[in-house]
Parts: sequence; C-alpha cells; structure tokens
Amino acid sequence: MAQRSLPKRLWYGFLHIVCRLLGVVAYGIRVRGRHHVPASGGALLLSNHQSHYDPVLIGLACDRRLNYVARSTLFRFGPFRWLIHSLDAIPIEREGLGLAGLKETLRRLKRGELVLLFPEGTRTRDGRVGTLKPGFSALAHRAQVPLVPVAIDGAFEAWPRTRPWPWVARIEIQFGEPLLPQQALGLNDRELVAEMERRIRACHAAAQCRRRSSPWERSRMPPPA
Repeated sequence: MAQRSLPKRLWYGFLHIVCRLLGVVAYGIRVRGRHHVPASGGALLLSNHQSHYDPVLIGLACDRRLNYVARSTLFRFGPFRWLIHSLDAIPIEREGLGLAGLKETLRRLKRGELVLLFPEGTRTRDGRVGTLKPGFSALAHRAQVPLVPVAIDGAFEAWPRTRPWPWVARIEIQFGEPLLPQQALGLNDRELVAEMERRIRACHAAAQCRRRSSPWERSRMPPPA
C-alpha cells in the first residue's frame, strides 16, 4: 500500500482524536459493532445520510483511516478545499462518482483502504433511511471488497438540513455485518442494492432504539424553533 506523508498521517490522527473527544462530550456518541469493520484490507462502508456531521461521525467511529468522497463543487470554497485536500478526499460529480471518481475509489479500495459512501445520494428530509441509488453496485462488483453497512441516528435531530445551526442530541452509530465479496457476486445490481438497503435499515433501527431509550436523550431540551 502506498504510504501517505508523515504530516498528513499526523494531521489525520490529530483530527481523529479531537473529533472523538468532542463527539463524546458534546453528543454522547456511542458506537456499536465496530468489530464488523475489517482490521485490514479494502472495504466499502455504506451509510445512511442524516446531516453535515455524517462523514466526521463515521470517521471518528472507525479505528482505521477512512477515505471520503466529496462533490467537486465543494473544492471551490478555499478553506474547505484546503481541509478536504488535506484528508485526501476523492472528488466526485454531483450526480454520482463519475469516471475519475470511480477510478480513484477503486484504486484506494484495491490498495487496501476503507472508503465511505452515502448511497442515498443526499441528506434525509425526515430522519428516515431513504431509497438507495444503484450507483455503488457497479463499484462493489468491480472492487470485490466487503460491503459494511453502517447507520447513524441522532444526527438528524442534531443538525437537520432545514436548520442553519446544530443543536444537542445523543448520537448512536451502528455497524452491521459485512456482505462479503463472494456473497455480492451472487447478486445482480438490483438485488445487491436491496440487500444493502435492508442491512442499513436494520442498523438504523437498532441505533434508533438505543438512542430513544437512553436517559440522556429523554432529558435533553428540544431545539429552538
């Protein structure tokens, strides 16, 4: 596997520690099923999408370095461009990975790295898991790596797309059992999308149940209107 420069590795490690600390203190973040993320080798993490926080949340929940994808339009804003460049984000087209994004994502998966995708394509409008877009299926079949379902609950309450500022809410993250390459090869694109949607929804239901039953969540103040 190609090695990143020492400054980039130190920078990612620093952000990882800081975000974990802030996440636990500010949002009471709890992570379940972390052992489902492979300890080595490439894997594609597929998550629901509740808020702007989501890439950071999945990143802090993983012990291994995570590769992110970012819409090409996000690279136009100077400070954010610097940040996502420093994290080696993969630029993609607004409507999907695009050829360049697909090639770079495949390259990183095949050299044994983790890549995060949000197959709903956009943030939820109501907190529920939406229908998955099929674009990731071609990538999954070509990469032949484990597909790890993961779901976030509470990030929608913390920062929905309709509110310009974040609020306080307990956040749960649930990783599920991966779909192995040999299992994925036995499914066509439609079946693969349906199976991963089922697994993500199951992870979300488990995370939602734990969050709603927690004393921390029941005692919090509602966000301002």
